[in-house]
Parts: sequence; C-alpha cells; structure tokens
Amino acid sequence: MTHKTPRIAFIKARWHSDVVDRAYDGFLAEQQRLIPGAEVVAYDVPGAFEMPLLAKKLAQTGTYDAVVAAALVVDGGIYRHDFVAAAVVNGLMTAGLETGVPCFSVSLTPHNYQETELLTGFYRDHFVKKGAEAANAVHQVLELDARIAAEGRAEVA
Repeated sequence: MTHKTPRIAFIKARWHSDVVDRAYDGFLAEQQRLIPGAEVVAYDVPGAFEMPLLAKKLAQTGTYDAVVAAALVVDGGIYRHDFVAAAVVNGLMTAGLETGVPCFSVSLTPHNYQETELLTGFYRDHFVKKGAEAANAVHQVLELDARIAAEGRAEVA
C-alpha cells in the first residue's frame, strides 16, 4: 500500500442501480469491520461497459490502493449480455495488470433475470453478500501487498 490509510475507489453502474447499490452497502459494512479507517470514494458510470476504462484511469492516478466495480449485466433481448460481461471482467483484469493496482469485480450476469419483485429482492440481498465478499478480497490483497512491500524493504536493509 502506498498510503497510511488505504484509499479504495468503488465504481457503480447505474443500470439496475437499486440492485447494484446494495453491493456498495455490503462493501462499506464489511470494509468498516476489516479495514477500519479506509477511505472509500464512490463513482457512478452509466453501465458496466464504462467501468474498465474508469477503473484504469483511477488506478493510474496513484491515489487508490484498490478499485472495485459493481454491475448487474442482464439480457436485454437485443444483444448477448454474456459478451458484455466478459468484456467488463477482462477489462478490469487488464486495468489491474497494466497499472499494478488490484481491480475487483462485483459484476454479476444472471442467466435469466426478470424484473419481478421476487428476483429483484433476491439479487438485492445477493449483492449485499457480494459486496461484503469484495471487501474481504480487498482486505486480503492489501494485506498481501503490505507483506510483499515489507519483505522487499527487509531485503534492501
């Protein structure tokens, strides 16, 4: 980590924001427990497809220790949503590899999503869990980064 207090960017796609925002809620609750004092800055984008580029731009600033991106990519009946989902996850992975800043995905692509109260309620609850899982992953990776940095300093000394 490059900062005394970790800074984490959280990107939220606005499509299905009533579901996606629950990932942010779950992330914040778990982050406060696992990474107390961390600064989390939220950014909104129109949809999932816009997340990788913003993730890369945020990572390149050097001010974030991690970037998390959340979206619900559903079959709109016009295009193959699985291609969009794959492009998003691949883009986030590439952003992390190119910048050295870990990028995490809370982007889900349900096989059959219909906007019924039952399914929407299920995904709202599920996104809280996925957000908490992302906070746990960020915590583990930041701890690992700190360990690697400490080992590197020990070898130099």
